[in-house]
Amino acid sequence: MTVKAEASGPTLTYSKMRGMVAILIAFMKQRRMGLNDFIQKIATNSYACKHPEVQSILKISQPQEPELMNANPSPPPSPSQQINLGPSSNPHAKPSDFHFLKVIGKGSFGKVLLARHKAEEQFYAVKVLQKKAILKKKEEKHIMSERNVLLKNVKHPFLVGLHFSFQTADKLYFVLDYINGGELFYHLQRERCFLEPRARFYAAEIASALGYLHSLNIVYRDLKPENILLDSQGHIVLTDFGLCKENIEQNGTTSTFCGTPEYLAPEVLHKQPYDRTVDWWCLGAVLYEMLYGLPPFYSRNTAEMYDNILNKPLQLKPNITNSARHLLEGLLQKDRTKRLGAKEDFTEIKNHIFFSPINWDDLINKKITPPFNPNVSGPSDLRHFDPEFTDEPVPNSIGS
Repeated sequence: MTVKAEASGPTLTYSKMRGMVAILIAFMKQRRMGLNDFIQKIATNSYACKHPEVQSILKISQPQEPELMNANPSPPPSPSQQINLGPSSNPHAKPSDFHFLKVIGKGSFGKVLLARHKAEEQFYAVKVLQKKAILKKKEEKHIMSERNVLLKNVKHPFLVGLHFSFQTADKLYFVLDYINGGELFYHLQRERCFLEPRARFYAAEIASALGYLHSLNIVYRDLKPENILLDSQGHIVLTDFGLCKENIEQNGTTSTFCGTPEYLAPEVLHKQPYDRTVDWWCLGAVLYEMLYGLPPFYSRNTAEMYDNILNKPLQLKPNITNSARHLLEGLLQKDRTKRLGAKEDFTEIKNHIFFSPINWDDLINKKITPPFNPNVSGPSDLRHFDPEFTDEPVPNSIGS
């Protein structure tokens, strides 16, 4: 089919016309995204928000187009566009503010690096994430969940603190506390298992952090030794908030399938709704591993392990005290409604006889001497990090 323009003008074919329409639509979408970004910037500025004219603009600017209201929204913004980092965002920060020294961790979307701030001469752990990978896998929600949780929890002694975040065209940067006592998992592998007083100290600090998260209606969901670090004195620090679920009220539930196979609670495996008691199951799994050297219900065959978690009764060898046995039975209860912590959450854990030697006020004020000192000589001491990470060259692109 050929569409005739004016007699003097060139012939406009159907395919050319379609091409022009496509370009026009793309241009309009780009303009609209730019406007949305601008509105989002205004909306995150609390001072600007209070201005009556801004209020009226924001009301008018709510998207009304049918395309935005139907089931086929426009595709996610390209990696070159801004991701809203919220109040932690520091628009003046840039990668060249840091000396990136060593790779100290790796994840699905990027790396964690030891970095020294050039002006402050302070050491930080900087988590560098590829926007492209996040947007491709639609993981922005998890990353933002991590940012939101980090923002809420900077004031707890056993949770990693976020100092600020910033971004370039293709990367997100989270500037975190630098913790170099090593993963709990690393120390557990080296020593095979811990004596009960040491396991109790770590379990108490972990429980205290989980109780605090629950008080903010946040379920941690992914407790495992790899996410539990020791600081330079030997205290616990929980990291990695990518799988946290926010806004879970006292009796609220959620049903997203996530977590680490060895530590998945039966209700998560069943894809049933779950609540904050999922974290007490995970605490039980970590305590069990600290005392016995392997997670409960462990099997090299994942399908068999899932079957064990769902159906196999908990078996405890006799080499632990009765109070430890009783606590593990309470935490690793398959029916979440009967699990320890189901009624009064952290209060039930705190009051359990296994924790009777713990003074909880002293614990949270770090007045209890940790049972193990990582003996690090300073920030550049990386002896407790896996050489698999630290031997890796720092990519040039990180600091560009």
